[in-house]
Amino acid sequence: MARERIVIGLAGGDEGETLIRRAARILDGAQGGELLAVHIRSSDDVTGESPRALESQRRMAIELGGSYHTVAASDPARALLDFAANAGATRVVIGQSRRRRMAGFLRGASVDTRVVRGAGDIDVQVVSRPLAGRPGNRARQWELGRVRVGIGFGLAATVPVVVQSLLAMADHSVATAALLQLAGAVAVALVGGLWPAVAGALWSSLLVNYFSTPPLGDLAISDPQDLLSLGVFVGVSVAVAGVVDRSARRSKEAARARAEATTLGDLALGASRSEDTVNGLLTQALDVFGARGAGVFAVDGGATGATGVPDAAGHAPPPGDAGGDKLRLLASAGELTERERGGADFAGNTVEKLDGGTWLVLFGRTVPAAESRLLGAFAVHVMAQLERQQLAASRLEVVRLAEGNTMRTAILRAVSHDLRTPLAGIKLAVGGLLQTAVTYSPGEEKELLETIDECTDRLDVLVGNLLDMSRITADSVRPLLRPVRWSEVVPPALRGLPDGAVRVELAANMPAVDADPGLLERVIANIAENAVKYAPGSDVVVSGVPGGLSLSDLEGRPAGELRIIDHGSGVPARNVVDMFRPFQRLDDVPQTTGVGLGLAVAKGFVTAMGGELSATETPGGGLTMVLRLPLSAGPVGGTGGAGFPDSAAGSGADYPREAAL
Repeated sequence: MARERIVIGLAGGDEGETLIRRAARILDGAQGGELLAVHIRSSDDVTGESPRALESQRRMAIELGGSYHTVAASDPARALLDFAANAGATRVVIGQSRRRRMAGFLRGASVDTRVVRGAGDIDVQVVSRPLAGRPGNRARQWELGRVRVGIGFGLAATVPVVVQSLLAMADHSVATAALLQLAGAVAVALVGGLWPAVAGALWSSLLVNYFSTPPLGDLAISDPQDLLSLGVFVGVSVAVAGVVDRSARRSKEAARARAEATTLGDLALGASRSEDTVNGLLTQALDVFGARGAGVFAVDGGATGATGVPDAAGHAPPPGDAGGDKLRLLASAGELTERERGGADFAGNTVEKLDGGTWLVLFGRTVPAAESRLLGAFAVHVMAQLERQQLAASRLEVVRLAEGNTMRTAILRAVSHDLRTPLAGIKLAVGGLLQTAVTYSPGEEKELLETIDECTDRLDVLVGNLLDMSRITADSVRPLLRPVRWSEVVPPALRGLPDGAVRVELAANMPAVDADPGLLERVIANIAENAVKYAPGSDVVVSGVPGGLSLSDLEGRPAGELRIIDHGSGVPARNVVDMFRPFQRLDDVPQTTGVGLGLAVAKGFVTAMGGELSATETPGGGLTMVLRLPLSAGPVGGTGGAGFPDSAAGSGADYPREAAL
């Protein structure tokens, strides 16, 4: 059996979800298939579309494994058939046409009838419409405004009388009276629309019959031609009134569509300028709809089908009442009371449903039916931005998990190789000392004990770097900042290096910076150890910028700068960024000691203290590490970070000095 390929014709109304569900049920009974939902946008019926409904239908089609398409055409039936033919459809599912029988008789066959006639070999299923009329049909008669329609009926009562009074001043024929009354009917149609014009035309026909058609002063008509003239007059009046009314409505709809498009463009532009796009949209909605406040609410816990939450029209009991689900405020703008923030008071406000468990609420304003389409389009924008935020949060979580996996893999690799090296040295030295059959001289015993001590120190440093990197990755480093001078931390940081390996050139008057002394010692020790290791025999210098100030600032604050300069082989520019990543070593040389965490730990500590660590090329060859920290403006308090002793703010004695990469 061939796979079903079902094309669903969407007109833009709420009935589209029914059509998609019906098509999905058809596929359930088939051996596989595909859904193609296509929205045929007709220029003759664009005002009947609901952006919110279309967005909901797009989501539904995609969730069911189908696809969503939009086609603009002046002939919806022909466009749907062409799309189905090009897609190789086996079946077309459409809804029953909105047009009534009389409208179909006057304007041609309905869309569903034309699709059935032109489908050929494609099966067509027409689904009856459970919803009467198009969205907003109940308010259509008041589309021009109640006041304007009322004025129209008033003119329909008075204009024919005034015209007939003017005709009474001079002799005239029935044709003249009919033409003048026709002009009055057109004027009434321009003001009040179709029905006031029809009422005025009937009233005019009675006046013309009574005052201008022989016998005068009587509703009887003696001449059949006069009867024909009156009939033509009424018919033409009604037809002209309909044309004028339709033209006026289309003109108003076009103006409204332009205003809506401009408004949505401004909303999108304003939201793109805001860091929080949802908040930016809500803020601009306050001006567009004249609301006091706006909020986006979701069912707490993601539950749907609640008994106490509002429906799309906001007619359900207010959430927060007894028996109702609790709502959570996702975003807000403007002035909201505590009760409104809790989602417990929506009465008298505008509620627009975004999806099964999310609502947009405008407080202090009930949006009229004429603006419902704009509100629906605005709601779609808000929902899209909410989805965008959720995707961004999901992406960050995935990246964080990926980084965590990478870190765990690297730690396992380090434990399996780099940490086992000093353990092997300790094991060999201890095993040798435990040998009873071998006699060692005092010098040999001292050498074995020194090996144990050296390997233990290396093991301690490696484990410390691994723990520090895990704290940095978990964002649990909380430095205790206070004014610190470079001269206080540089000598202790270099204590573990061979004498004369590093030359210090610090001016006596270098200003203090805001730093944690223990963390800063660790940073300098790691960088200096790295320079000595990878530039053996070269001149390594720790120096400060003249005057102690860097040429740039850190987030608007002046900064102090320290440079650690070596004249080794340097690092290619393409590898500078990778150099600060965990488990990276120069050229990935396996025989070097350490697990490649020294610079990564140093950069993490500097960032936690609000500073910056970068690398530049040393003139003449080599690498210069630039450490910049904000200048101190006085004592600064803080709290100890997780896993770090509070005494770190003092001397930093709890941190190992001999840091290795």
